[in-house]
Amino acid sequence: MAAEYKLSLKLLIDTASNRVLFAEAGKDAVDVLFHMLTLPMGTVIRLLSKQQMVGSLGNLYESIENLRERYIQPNQSKDSLLKPRAPINATFSNPLLSLPPEDLESSGFVGYRCNSGHMYFCDDPHGVCPQCRNPMSYKMTYVAPPPLSKLQNGAEDLEGSGGFVKGLVTYMVMDDLVVKPMSTISSIALLHKLNVKDIDALEEREVDLGINEALNLLKASLASKEVLTTVFLGNSPADHLFDYDVALYSPTHDLKRPRPSSPEH
Repeated sequence: MAAEYKLSLKLLIDTASNRVLFAEAGKDAVDVLFHMLTLPMGTVIRLLSKQQMVGSLGNLYESIENLRERYIQPNQSKDSLLKPRAPINATFSNPLLSLPPEDLESSGFVGYRCNSGHMYFCDDPHGVCPQCRNPMSYKMTYVAPPPLSKLQNGAEDLEGSGGFVKGLVTYMVMDDLVVKPMSTISSIALLHKLNVKDIDALEEREVDLGINEALNLLKASLASKEVLTTVFLGNSPADHLFDYDVALYSPTHDLKRPRPSSPEH
């Protein structure tokens, strides 16, 4: 069995406040973060599971699952929402935030054209060609580009090509996932901006970025402004977008949301 594909991040931690100031990341780790923006919401819910999804989106997903076919429009499919296709212009994928192979095989884009060969296509097999007015029922299947890297045992160098950002550059990833090219000046400016007074309290720590960490980053990014601190240090001292306990991001805790206190009468 192949070893789990993992990347690494180098964190700069302020031990006095127990927070991650920023992470040094290569192109492969930054590609993981940017890949989150290409994921359809239905895919996000499937990756995280309905039970771990923040807010009520998991309930919407389950409602569609339980809805009987007789309530669905005849030209619609539940899978279009439950198993949405990635946009065809999403030209890079990432092994840390991918669905199982059987899901990927069934999610290819399918289009239709007329049998006259005119340069029009649509996603509806009942469409009509605007040029010859013939039915657009000739099936065309989108062929995705081949994988840009061998994912097992680091067989190919991810730093050089493929993905979204260029390699040979180190990137700075802030606690709130702001990403920018790394430089000495930007690091010093950030320490000043964050009001770091005790340099001796700073600690460098290298951490793994594997499948579990990538999923936790995705989950935390939906509910926190302190994503790196939440995932890698297990605490978030301030500013949750939703008032969830930080244990939400730990795989060893159940999803719990504080119940609002009852108004006094």
